[in-house]
Formats: sequence, C-alpha cells, structure tokens
Amino acid sequence: MPSTPSSSRVPLRFACGLYDRMQALYTGEVAPEGIDLEFVRIDAPRKIFDRMAGEQAFDASELSVSEFITRKSAGDDSFVAIPVFPSRTFRHSFITVNRRSGIRTPKDLEGKRIGVPLYTMTAAVWMRGHLQDDFGVDFSSVQWVEGSINSATSHGTPTLMPLVREIPIERGFHDGKSLSQLLDEGKIDAIFGTTLPESRRHNPDIQRLFPDFREVEKDYYKRTGIFPIMHLVAIRKEVYERHPFIASSLYRACLESKEVAYRHMRNLAALRYMLPWLTDDLDELEDVFGLDPWTYGVEANRHTLETLMRYMKEQGLIRDVLDVDELFVPVQE
Repeated sequence: MPSTPSSSRVPLRFACGLYDRMQALYTGEVAPEGIDLEFVRIDAPRKIFDRMAGEQAFDASELSVSEFITRKSAGDDSFVAIPVFPSRTFRHSFITVNRRSGIRTPKDLEGKRIGVPLYTMTAAVWMRGHLQDDFGVDFSSVQWVEGSINSATSHGTPTLMPLVREIPIERGFHDGKSLSQLLDEGKIDAIFGTTLPESRRHNPDIQRLFPDFREVEKDYYKRTGIFPIMHLVAIRKEVYERHPFIASSLYRACLESKEVAYRHMRNLAALRYMLPWLTDDLDELEDVFGLDPWTYGVEANRHTLETLMRYMKEQGLIRDVLDVDELFVPVQE
C-alpha cells in the first residue's frame, strides 16, 4: 500500500527511552499510519515524566503509571493513555538494606528509616505491596526519607498530586548526602530504589534484602501472574481530541515494534545482545511467561493494574480504585 504523503500526516512528538521494544519506531522500521512521528530519545524516565507532567513538553510520551493514575483520580484530565507499557520490572532485587540495622527478613523493615527517591513512584508502590501481601510487613511505623540514591539532590523535579492521607516523609538534601551515603553511615536502614546504591561496592553490610531475587521473582510471577507495570504511554488530551485516530495508530505501531524486537532477540545465529547464555535465557523466558512476556492491551493486564491501584489506595496515593477500562481510550488493533 502506498505511504501517506508527509503533508497529510499528523506530526506527533513522542518522548520515550530507547528500549528494544521501541527501537523499530525510533529507526523508522515501523511507522504509525497517518502519523509523522518524531521520536525524542530520552533514556532517563524521570526527565520525561517531569517535562510531560510539568509543561506538557511532548504530544505523547511514556509516563509513570502511578503518576497518571493519581492525576486521573484527582480529576486532572490533561492526558489520555493507551495500554502500551514500555517499562515493566520485578522490583525485589532493588531493595537494599544495611545489615548493621538488624534487617534479616522483610518483617525487620517495620519501624525503620527507609530511603526512597519518591514515596509515590510506581516502583516503590510495587515494593511495599509485595512486602505487605507476601510477607505481612506493616509500614505504618516506617519513616520515609526521600532523595536521589547516588547524588545529593532530589529525584528530579516532579509535579505530583498531594497524598490523600498523611505519610511520615522527610524531604531535603540531608546535609549534602545521597541516600547511598546515608545508608552507608547507618542514618537510614534500607533503600527502595530503581538502581542500587554505590556504597554497596565498598560496604559489605549493604546487601540486597533478597539475594536470591531471580527465584523469588519467578515464584512471585508464577503465583500471581503479575509482571509489574511501571510506565504507560500517555497522549496530551487536546492532541488526542483533535486527532482521535492517533491512539489506535500509535498502539498498533508499538505492537509491531515489539514484535520486531522479539524477532531480533530470537535470531540466535549471531547474538544480538551481550548475554553469553541468551539461548538459555530465552528458553527460561518462554517456560515462565510463554511466547509474549511483555503484553500490551487492557484485558491481559487487568489484574496487574487492579493490584497496583489497590496498593495505591492502601498506601495513601488515591482515595478510590478506578475502573481499569476508564484508564485508557479505546484502541483498535
């Protein structure tokens, strides 16, 4: 079929990390129908979120799912979303503790001082939810300390909705020290993060709470069917309302781009990634997840999104759980 002339296509500025599942969109190997896509590559998600939420700097972008839900719950309808999930991550491996604080089991986190980049970030919501559901951890007496993990700054410049109930959170620069330094010095007891503290390189007391995280996470998935969603794709509402077709077009293009990534990954004649045992990893991937570990769409992710919203309500981010179907505009595959 002949391509649509560029003069009749809708220009769309789309900011996203250059994930393998998005690479074909970036290179132009996959082009969304009727859209002249400008792929703005930014490999630091926080920068995308802050610019999208704070100044609507893009027509569409990946966006923190918890930030989107809190905005929608609070009545902010600046954005609509499509059920594309650029980032999914199991988070058990990102909980680090200082063993000098006496933390040996998840329950030992109760009553402690825990560092976190943002209390409201999706990763932290999932971590607290995992620990509460699976290990009975009570976070009501925890003191939260916000800051960047490996630099003495805040975690970006987020524009966030207020919490719906009071949570004990310390904010600031902590005498010019990062969360990693605070953990090293014993001024906090643990970190819930999206990266690991640099201090674990020289301090043997700083360890993962779950050293066998791969087995823990596989067991979690097999029990729950949840592969935690971190980000979705948001579109500025005014852009969507002018051109409603872009939701389905971008959704289909993201599906196709993901399929291209699968094909490349599964071509083992020459390893695409610097993973010597990629063949074994792929066998394990199919054994645990089946043929599509990275599902898009509402129905395939309903339970995951319902669980996330339950956690958000329990943790004081939203007052009520929303209907999953209300989170997304309709799309046609």
